[in-house]
Order: sequence, then C-alpha cells, then structure tokens
Amino acid sequence: MFLGIQETVAQFSSWVWGIPLLILLIGGGLFLFIYSGLIPFRYIGHAVAVLRGKYDKHDSPGDLSHYEALSSAIAATVGMGNISGVAIAIATGGPGAIFWMWVSAFVGMATKFFTCSLSVMYRGKDEEGNTKGGPMYVITEGLGKGWKPLAVFFASAGLVGTLPAFQANQLTQTLIDVFQVQEANYFTAKLLLGISIAIIVALVIFGGIKRIGSVAGKLVPVMVVVYLITVAAILLLRIEEVPAIFALIFEDAFTGKSVLGGALGALIITGVKRAAFSNEAGLGTAPMMHGTAKTKEPIREGLVAMLGPAIDTLLVCSLTAFAILASGVWKGFEGNGISMTLAAFDAVLPYNSGSVILTICVLIFAFSTLFTYSFYGFSCLSFLTNSKIGKSYNYIYIVTIVIASIIKLDFVINLIDSAYALMAIPTVLSTLILAPKVKKAATVYFDKLKTNSF
Repeated sequence: MFLGIQETVAQFSSWVWGIPLLILLIGGGLFLFIYSGLIPFRYIGHAVAVLRGKYDKHDSPGDLSHYEALSSAIAATVGMGNISGVAIAIATGGPGAIFWMWVSAFVGMATKFFTCSLSVMYRGKDEEGNTKGGPMYVITEGLGKGWKPLAVFFASAGLVGTLPAFQANQLTQTLIDVFQVQEANYFTAKLLLGISIAIIVALVIFGGIKRIGSVAGKLVPVMVVVYLITVAAILLLRIEEVPAIFALIFEDAFTGKSVLGGALGALIITGVKRAAFSNEAGLGTAPMMHGTAKTKEPIREGLVAMLGPAIDTLLVCSLTAFAILASGVWKGFEGNGISMTLAAFDAVLPYNSGSVILTICVLIFAFSTLFTYSFYGFSCLSFLTNSKIGKSYNYIYIVTIVIASIIKLDFVINLIDSAYALMAIPTVLSTLILAPKVKKAATVYFDKLKTNSF
C-alpha cells in the first residue's frame, strides 16, 4: 500500500511541476521584476540600513524586528535545501541546473519584494488580537472575503509543505554517513536520531515565535560565515578548476547534455524546483514570517525580504555547487543529496575533515530550519481553525520529525515538492492581482525617502 502511495505522489509531483507552473513562477516573477521598474534593486543599500535597525521603532505593530524577521525567514530557507538540494539538482539535472537556480533567484528577489510588502500591507489578526501575515491574509484582506476559498487552499497545502520531512530525513542521513553506521543497524540508529532531533526542536518551538526569532538571529550569521570559509578553502585548494566550473555551468545550462541528454525543458524545471525549495520565493512561507515584523511601512519590509534569495541562493547555494563541481565527485556518483556533498568535501579537504566540518554546518542549517518551519505550519492551521487548535500543530510537527527520519528520500522530496507547487498557485496569483497596490505604495515610500520625510 505504501509503495502505491509513493508512486502516486511521485506521479503527481511530476505532473504539477509542469510547464504551466513553471510559467507561473518564472513568468510571474519576471513580470514583477520588470513591473517594479527595478526600483527596489536600486535601494539595496537602504535595505541593509533597515536591516541594521536604523528605522526600527519599538511601538510599531508586530512581534519581530526587521533583522529577526529576515533571520527567521533565512533560517527557514538556508537549510538542507542549500546543501542537499543543490546536490540533488546537480545529480538529476547536471551543472546547468545551477544557472537556472540563479535565474530563479533574481526573479525571486522581485517576487519576495512584492509578496512580503503585501504581507505587511494586508495583515490580519487572530481571535486573540495578535498580528498575523501571509498569503492567506493577503487574499482575504486584500482581495476580499469572496476569495477565502483560495486562502483556505493555500493554508491547507501549507500544512504539508511546511512539514519538517526533508530536513529531518537529510540530517539523519548525514549523521548515519559520518558515523558509518552499519546497514543492519540503519533503522534503529535513524529512529533514535529522529527522537533526539525531535526533543531538541521541541525545546525551542514550544517557546513561540519570539524565542524562534531570537534563536534564529544568533544562528544565521554563524552558519553562513562558517560555510563561506569552508567552501573558500575548497576552492583555493582547487583554484585551477574554478574557470572550468563557470564555463561548465553556462554551457550545460543551454544543452543539458551532461545528465539529461539534451532535455533542456527538464533541466530548467529541475533548477527552478530546487531554487523554489531553497529560497521559497513565490511559495508563500516567508511572507508569514515577514508579516510579523515590527513596522508600519510595508515597502520597508519588502526591501528587507528581497535580500533573502540573494543570501540563500546566489551565495549559499552557489557555494555548495562550486564545492561539489570543484571536487569532481559528481561525475558518476551513485548517491544523492547529502551523501554527494559529504563526498565532495572529503575529496578536497585533508584528513577527512570535510565530513566533520560539513556535519557541524548541517547541524546548524538543519536545526535553524526545523526551528522556524514550525511557525509556518502553526500559522496555516491557526488560520484554518483558531490559535488554540493551531498550537497543536507543534505536536504533529515533532512526530513528523521522527517518521521522516526513517522513510525514503524520494518520497519525502516528491511530497514536499507537490505541496510547494500547490502553495505557489494562490501566492503568485494574489500577488499579481495586487501588484499595483505595492507599486503605488513604493512610489510614495521612495519619494518620502528622497525628501527625508520619515
């Protein structure tokens, strides 16, 4: 029976991630990129100033500072998708998939600007009076109550899409590989690791959004810096390979010969899927976090959110890709996901130190994601029911960690990919409809900025 479910989910994932969704995500993002007049991109320096707290006001509505909101959103996106997901993209689509991840990131920055501006512009409140954000509130508050079925559709898909299945599965697999657990002991070891991970996550997520934001704010800078230094060392040791890496990525991006036999359409879809899993632009998760930011200026939070895909995909995902391609292990490698990344690090760094360093990075990356994803599921369930029932999502979340640690990777990927695709439909549609509201607000905001009217 389970094999039948696996096959059904795999078929649905392949079908839903077809050309129509590709057009919606990339085409919609490209439209927003052009429609913005590239104005947000010209104010990246201002976005950094906002992130540093220059414009923070403690009496503004919301729960998290700009920095905590972005850190929490990045903590959710900079995770196993950046380490394991990139390896999967290279294994299934070849080096050219990385180019399409980059393209997706650039249009994703524009998408994040619009979706997260809207998440503050059209915030809602729960029955306890707490400020809430996300596509479900953008739809009901921005488009009207008649659109509520679309909001319910998003929140229902979000209950599955924000489950911690991929992170728990790949974190467990990392520890199994590093400690070289015998195959006969796989199930027991994975189960015990799953239970241990679940206990650690529970200690944080039951403390609520403020504790999650505080922990994420401390973890994110550490994990990005450590990873940057490690990959820089790998590239220095293989410096002669760097020019060839870039040439390979660009050449393969338009041929797909290395893996897919010239199947360019499939190659593009692979890159877009993995980028979507990595930076989540257009999926609707980040707006739930940014919607809790302490601000009265929607455009300000949109600018901060725009930095997310740049940090996540253009920086961290690229680092992983360069390390794997520089090592050469991707050619004919039989494994997938985290196993490939581990092999790449060990192939270059001396004394098998790559496994140790990557394991530390994986622990930080995975736990940061596990801490923050729970808030997304809680938000979706709270919208569908109420906050009291929404809190029970944390229990479902913890149980899922244990289950996901022992099931197959392919099923996990197909399940989450399917849910992400369904989440993207209402998110992008509502954003495209309400985009003129954001553009109008952006014009007013930047005019005020020029005249120092804040």
